[in-house]
Amino acid sequence: MELVVRYKRVIGLDIHQAQITACALIEEPDGSARIEQRQFGAFKRDHRELADWVASLCPDEVVMESTGIYWQSPYAALEAAGIRAKGVNARHVKNVPGRKTDVGDAHWLATLARAGLLRGSFVPPAKLRELRLISRQR
Repeated sequence: MELVVRYKRVIGLDIHQAQITACALIEEPDGSARIEQRQFGAFKRDHRELADWVASLCPDEVVMESTGIYWQSPYAALEAAGIRAKGVNARHVKNVPGRKTDVGDAHWLATLARAGLLRGSFVPPAKLRELRLISRQR
């Protein structure tokens, strides 16, 4: 079964504690598709580098698994760069055999996003996230 392409420029992000694996699926004007994969670290400068790379590709969709707390900092860096990413529930995308690597996960996320099959989880606005953090620390 072939997936119908809904978005021409998508990026899937597989996020872990120490590393972010990114896979961009870009459809060229001639109809051919190219895959661009990169890995980024987990520090703030790496998140800014990720945001710059994502912005340079002008994506239609950016998706990331919203597991644990590790997605929050890259999400904030993307948001600061003016990129609206979707945090998706890992249970909705993990039940596929044969994708056991970070690169495979990022590519699968991008493939599903390209077909418009992923629904983003609710992510509160930045001000509300900040207030929640303050109340948790209290």
